[in-house]
Amino acid sequence: MESVTGSSHSPELAAALHRLRSTLARLKAELELAEADGVAPQPQRLLGDLNEALRLLHAVEQVAFGIVRVLVVDDDARLAELTARGLRRLGYEADSTSALPDLQAREIVVFDLGLAEALGDGARAALKAARPIVVTGATDPRSRAVAAGLDATDYLVKPVELEDLVKAITRRFHEG
Repeated sequence: MESVTGSSHSPELAAALHRLRSTLARLKAELELAEADGVAPQPQRLLGDLNEALRLLHAVEQVAFGIVRVLVVDDDARLAELTARGLRRLGYEADSTSALPDLQAREIVVFDLGLAEALGDGARAALKAARPIVVTGATDPRSRAVAAGLDATDYLVKPVELEDLVKAITRRFHEG
């Protein structure tokens, strides 16, 4: 697999590290105050802080190590999972779903065009902002227009070879 790293993300890395440090400092202060007061810390609050710290650590790792997060969205859940497994074997952090969830920052979306008609305005806007890689069995001009309306970076016709998908993901990653 080609390297997907190469561009400098030092301002992004510094910001992510700062947010992580702040969250950990807040967690530490909570524990110290609880200990000084002789009371048990609030588990829900601590869990919330820990979950936030882990989320931020993940963001730092993505920037620092060039980890590419891919979400495969296909109405065929089995096909989506097989594709995600193939990507995981190649070193990608990949998940699969049969419906479009809330998207994460820097997430590359591989989207089955057959799901586009069911999208609400908010989901369509989020998908368009993500600039998905579209996969579809359709080759007609209307389908291509729908993909263009989503600002798709690639239009791949099923069955998609994993090698072709990896090339599309690499291109999409380097676009930023």
